[in-house]
Amino acid sequence: MTTLGVACLPQVPPEQLRNVAVAADGAGLEELWLWEDCFWGGAIPACSAALAWTTNLRVGVGVLPVPLRNVASAAMDAAMLHRLFPGRVTIGVGHGIQSWMRQAGVAPESPMTLLREYLAALRALLAGGRLSADGRYVHLEDVALEWPPTMSPQVLVGAIGPRTLRLSGEASDGTVLTAGNSPEEVRRARELIAEGQAAAGRVGGHRLVVHLNVDDHDAAQTAAAVSGLADAGADTVILQPSPREADDLERFVRFACERVRPLLPE
Repeated sequence: MTTLGVACLPQVPPEQLRNVAVAADGAGLEELWLWEDCFWGGAIPACSAALAWTTNLRVGVGVLPVPLRNVASAAMDAAMLHRLFPGRVTIGVGHGIQSWMRQAGVAPESPMTLLREYLAALRALLAGGRLSADGRYVHLEDVALEWPPTMSPQVLVGAIGPRTLRLSGEASDGTVLTAGNSPEEVRRARELIAEGQAAAGRVGGHRLVVHLNVDDHDAAQTAAAVSGLADAGADTVILQPSPREADDLERFVRFACERVRPLLPE
Protein backbone atom coordinates (compact mmCIF):
# COMPACT_ATOMS: atom_id res chain seq x y z
CA MET A 1 0.00 0.00 0.00
CA THR A 2 1.29 3.45 -0.88
CA THR A 3 2.29 5.58 2.08
CA LEU A 4 0.46 8.92 2.14
CA GLY A 5 1.88 12.06 3.67
CA VAL A 6 1.54 15.83 3.74
CA ALA A 7 4.20 18.49 3.23
CA CYS A 8 4.39 21.20 5.87
CA LEU A 9 5.53 24.16 3.80
CA PRO A 10 8.14 26.55 5.20
CA GLN A 11 5.51 29.31 4.98
CA VAL A 12 3.72 27.73 7.96
CA PRO A 13 4.73 29.85 10.98
CA PRO A 14 6.77 27.91 13.54
CA GLU A 15 4.17 28.72 16.18
CA GLN A 16 1.61 26.67 14.23
CA LEU A 17 3.72 23.53 13.88
CA ARG A 18 2.53 21.97 17.12
CA ASN A 19 -1.13 22.22 16.14
CA VAL A 20 -0.37 20.79 12.70
CA ALA A 21 1.64 17.88 14.09
CA VAL A 22 -0.95 17.03 16.74
CA ALA A 23 -3.74 17.22 14.17
CA ALA A 24 -1.80 14.96 11.82
CA ASP A 25 -1.15 12.42 14.58
CA GLY A 26 -4.77 12.46 15.69
CA ALA A 27 -6.07 12.05 12.15
CA GLY A 28 -3.81 9.06 11.50
CA LEU A 29 -1.59 10.71 8.89
CA GLU A 30 1.32 8.43 8.12
CA GLU A 31 4.03 11.00 7.40
CA LEU A 32 4.55 14.74 7.76
CA TRP A 33 7.40 16.14 5.65
CA LEU A 34 9.36 19.29 6.47
CA TRP A 35 11.54 21.34 4.17
CA GLU A 36 14.73 23.22 4.92
CA ASP A 37 14.42 26.10 2.49
CA CYS A 38 16.70 29.11 2.93
CA PHE A 39 16.17 31.19 4.90
CA TRP A 40 13.22 29.84 6.82
CA GLY A 41 13.29 27.77 10.00
CA GLY A 42 15.73 24.91 10.51
CA ALA A 43 14.27 21.49 9.76
CA ILE A 44 16.11 19.54 12.46
CA PRO A 45 14.66 21.37 15.49
CA ALA A 46 11.25 21.40 13.79
CA CYS A 47 11.47 17.65 13.20
CA SER A 48 12.47 16.98 16.79
CA ALA A 49 9.63 19.08 18.15
CA ALA A 50 7.03 17.51 15.89
CA LEU A 51 8.12 14.05 16.95
CA ALA A 52 8.08 14.97 20.63
CA TRP A 53 4.55 16.35 20.37
CA THR A 54 3.19 13.18 18.74
CA THR A 55 3.05 9.44 19.29
CA ASN A 56 2.76 7.63 15.96
CA LEU A 57 3.43 10.24 13.29
CA ARG A 58 6.53 9.72 11.17
CA VAL A 59 8.42 12.85 10.13
CA GLY A 60 10.58 13.29 7.05
CA VAL A 61 13.14 15.99 6.39
CA GLY A 62 13.31 16.62 2.68
CA VAL A 63 15.94 17.82 2.30
CA LEU A 64 18.98 19.14 4.17
CA PRO A 65 21.22 21.17 1.78
CA VAL A 66 24.61 19.57 2.17
CA PRO A 67 26.73 22.69 1.48
CA LEU A 68 25.19 24.33 4.55
CA ARG A 69 25.81 21.44 6.95
CA ASN A 70 29.07 19.86 7.98
CA VAL A 71 28.64 16.14 7.56
CA ALA A 72 29.76 15.33 11.10
CA SER A 73 27.21 17.69 12.66
CA ALA A 74 24.50 16.39 10.30
CA ALA A 75 25.34 12.84 11.38
CA MET A 76 25.15 13.86 15.04
CA ASP A 77 21.73 15.47 14.55
CA ALA A 78 20.36 12.56 12.54
CA ALA A 79 21.69 10.00 15.00
CA MET A 80 20.12 11.83 17.94
CA LEU A 81 16.73 11.90 16.20
CA HIS A 82 16.94 8.19 15.42
CA ARG A 83 17.91 7.38 19.01
CA LEU A 84 15.12 9.51 20.49
CA PHE A 85 12.42 8.48 18.02
CA PRO A 86 13.38 5.11 16.49
CA GLY A 87 11.45 4.16 13.40
CA ARG A 88 9.78 7.56 13.04
CA VAL A 89 12.40 9.64 11.20
CA THR A 90 13.46 9.92 7.56
CA ILE A 91 16.37 12.18 6.63
CA GLY A 92 16.98 13.37 3.09
CA VAL A 93 19.92 15.40 1.82
CA GLY A 94 20.52 17.22 -1.44
CA HIS A 95 22.40 19.87 -3.36
CA GLY A 96 20.29 22.78 -2.15
CA ILE A 97 19.25 25.63 -4.41
CA GLN A 98 22.51 26.96 -5.79
CA SER A 99 21.46 30.62 -5.67
CA TRP A 100 20.78 30.21 -1.96
CA MET A 101 24.08 28.42 -1.47
CA ARG A 102 25.82 31.38 -3.11
CA GLN A 103 23.98 33.76 -0.81
CA ALA A 104 25.27 31.78 2.17
CA GLY A 105 28.80 31.68 0.76
CA VAL A 106 28.94 27.87 0.57
CA ALA A 107 28.21 27.03 -3.10
CA PRO A 108 30.64 24.29 -4.23
CA GLU A 109 32.32 24.25 -7.61
CA SER A 110 31.18 20.66 -8.06
CA PRO A 111 27.86 19.91 -6.32
CA MET A 112 27.98 16.31 -7.56
CA THR A 113 31.40 15.68 -6.01
CA LEU A 114 30.28 17.17 -2.72
CA LEU A 115 27.09 15.10 -2.61
CA ARG A 116 28.95 11.89 -3.47
CA GLU A 117 31.54 12.44 -0.73
CA TYR A 118 28.88 13.55 1.73
CA LEU A 119 26.68 10.50 1.19
CA ALA A 120 29.55 8.10 1.71
CA ALA A 121 30.60 9.81 4.93
CA LEU A 122 27.10 10.31 6.35
CA ARG A 123 26.01 6.73 5.75
CA ALA A 124 29.26 5.37 7.20
CA LEU A 125 28.94 7.46 10.35
CA LEU A 126 25.28 6.56 10.86
CA ALA A 127 26.18 2.90 10.44
CA GLY A 128 28.49 3.22 13.44
CA GLY A 129 31.76 3.37 11.53
CA ARG A 130 34.93 5.26 12.37
CA LEU A 131 35.96 7.37 9.44
CA SER A 132 38.86 9.37 8.08
CA ALA A 133 38.31 11.12 4.78
CA ASP A 134 40.33 13.60 2.75
CA GLY A 135 38.17 14.33 -0.26
CA ARG A 136 37.73 17.45 -2.26
CA TYR A 137 35.08 18.71 0.16
CA VAL A 138 34.68 16.23 3.02
CA HIS A 139 37.57 16.12 5.48
CA LEU A 140 37.34 13.96 8.59
CA GLU A 141 40.02 12.60 10.88
CA ASP A 142 39.20 9.52 12.95
CA VAL A 143 35.55 10.51 13.47
CA ALA A 144 32.96 8.19 14.99
CA LEU A 145 29.63 8.90 16.64
CA GLU A 146 29.51 8.18 20.35
CA TRP A 147 25.75 7.61 20.10
CA PRO A 148 25.10 6.10 16.67
CA PRO A 149 21.61 4.86 15.83
CA THR A 150 20.87 1.39 17.16
CA MET A 151 20.12 0.32 13.58
CA SER A 152 21.68 1.83 10.46
CA PRO A 153 19.00 4.23 9.13
CA GLN A 154 18.10 5.07 5.57
CA VAL A 155 19.49 8.22 3.97
CA LEU A 156 17.52 9.63 1.03
CA VAL A 157 18.61 12.05 -1.69
CA GLY A 158 16.62 14.91 -3.15
CA ALA A 159 17.17 14.57 -6.89
CA ILE A 160 16.02 16.23 -10.10
CA GLY A 161 18.51 15.72 -12.91
CA PRO A 162 19.69 12.42 -14.42
CA ARG A 163 23.16 12.53 -12.86
CA THR A 164 21.79 13.04 -9.36
CA LEU A 165 19.16 10.35 -9.85
CA ARG A 166 21.86 7.88 -10.88
CA LEU A 167 23.99 8.90 -7.91
CA SER A 168 21.02 8.40 -5.62
CA GLY A 169 20.62 4.85 -6.89
CA GLU A 170 24.33 4.25 -6.52
CA ALA A 171 24.93 5.71 -3.08
CA SER A 172 21.69 6.23 -1.11
CA ASP A 173 18.72 4.30 0.24
CA GLY A 174 16.00 6.31 -1.42
CA THR A 175 15.10 9.35 -3.50
CA VAL A 176 12.86 12.36 -2.96
CA LEU A 177 11.26 13.92 -6.05
CA THR A 178 9.79 17.40 -6.09
CA ALA A 179 6.18 18.09 -7.03
CA GLY A 180 5.30 18.45 -10.68
CA ASN A 181 6.57 15.08 -11.92
CA SER A 182 4.17 13.14 -14.13
CA PRO A 183 3.85 9.35 -13.89
CA GLU A 184 6.04 9.08 -16.99
CA GLU A 185 8.73 11.18 -15.31
CA VAL A 186 8.49 9.03 -12.19
CA ARG A 187 9.02 5.93 -14.31
CA ARG A 188 12.04 7.53 -15.95
CA ALA A 189 13.41 8.45 -12.52
CA ARG A 190 13.04 4.81 -11.49
CA GLU A 191 15.02 3.78 -14.57
CA LEU A 192 17.84 6.21 -13.82
CA ILE A 193 17.94 5.13 -10.17
CA ALA A 194 18.14 1.51 -11.30
CA GLU A 195 21.06 2.38 -13.59
CA GLY A 196 22.90 3.78 -10.59
CA GLN A 197 22.11 0.74 -8.50
CA ALA A 198 23.37 -1.58 -11.24
CA ALA A 199 26.58 0.40 -11.68
CA ALA A 200 27.32 0.07 -7.97
CA GLY A 201 26.29 -3.58 -7.81
CA ARG A 202 23.51 -2.75 -5.39
CA VAL A 203 20.42 -4.90 -5.05
CA GLY A 204 17.25 -4.55 -3.05
CA GLY A 205 14.68 -1.89 -2.49
CA HIS A 206 15.12 1.82 -3.05
CA ARG A 207 12.43 4.01 -1.54
CA LEU A 208 10.93 6.63 -3.86
CA VAL A 209 9.13 9.58 -2.26
CA VAL A 210 7.21 11.81 -4.66
CA HIS A 211 5.57 15.14 -3.84
CA LEU A 212 2.23 15.94 -5.48
CA ASN A 213 0.81 19.43 -5.90
CA VAL A 214 -2.79 19.67 -4.71
CA ASP A 215 -4.44 22.88 -5.86
CA ASP A 216 -8.02 22.12 -4.84
CA HIS A 217 -9.91 19.78 -2.55
CA ASP A 218 -11.23 17.33 -5.12
CA ALA A 219 -10.60 14.09 -3.24
CA ALA A 220 -11.34 11.78 -6.15
CA GLN A 221 -9.01 13.68 -8.46
CA THR A 222 -6.26 13.72 -5.82
CA ALA A 223 -6.64 10.01 -5.10
CA ALA A 224 -6.43 9.24 -8.82
CA ALA A 225 -3.23 11.28 -9.10
CA VAL A 226 -1.76 9.46 -6.09
CA SER A 227 -2.62 6.10 -7.63
CA GLY A 228 -1.04 7.13 -10.92
CA LEU A 229 2.24 8.01 -9.22
CA ALA A 230 2.13 4.80 -7.19
CA ASP A 231 1.61 2.74 -10.32
CA ALA A 232 4.62 4.50 -11.85
CA GLY A 233 6.87 3.50 -8.94
CA ALA A 234 6.28 5.88 -6.04
CA ASP A 235 6.40 4.18 -2.65
CA THR A 236 5.33 7.32 -0.80
CA VAL A 237 3.26 10.24 -2.10
CA ILE A 238 3.41 13.51 -0.18
CA LEU A 239 0.49 15.85 -0.80
CA GLN A 240 1.80 19.38 -1.19
CA PRO A 241 -0.69 22.16 -0.51
CA SER A 242 -0.61 25.48 -2.24
CA PRO A 243 1.00 28.33 -0.28
CA ARG A 244 -2.45 29.76 0.43
CA GLU A 245 -3.19 26.62 2.47
CA ALA A 246 -0.38 27.47 4.90
CA ASP A 247 -2.80 29.30 7.20
CA ASP A 248 -5.02 26.23 7.58
CA LEU A 249 -2.80 23.20 7.17
CA GLU A 250 -4.81 21.33 9.78
CA ARG A 251 -7.77 21.35 7.39
CA PHE A 252 -5.54 20.07 4.60
CA VAL A 253 -4.33 17.23 6.84
CA ARG A 254 -7.92 16.23 7.54
CA PHE A 255 -8.65 16.33 3.82
CA ALA A 256 -5.75 13.93 3.19
CA CYS A 257 -6.74 11.51 5.94
CA GLU A 258 -10.52 11.60 5.83
CA ARG A 259 -11.25 12.11 2.14
CA VAL A 260 -8.25 10.97 0.08
CA ARG A 261 -6.91 7.98 2.05
CA PRO A 262 -10.24 6.05 1.97
CA LEU A 263 -10.23 6.24 -1.85
CA LEU A 264 -6.82 4.60 -2.20
CA PRO A 265 -6.47 0.83 -2.64
CA GLU A 266 -5.39 -1.11 0.42
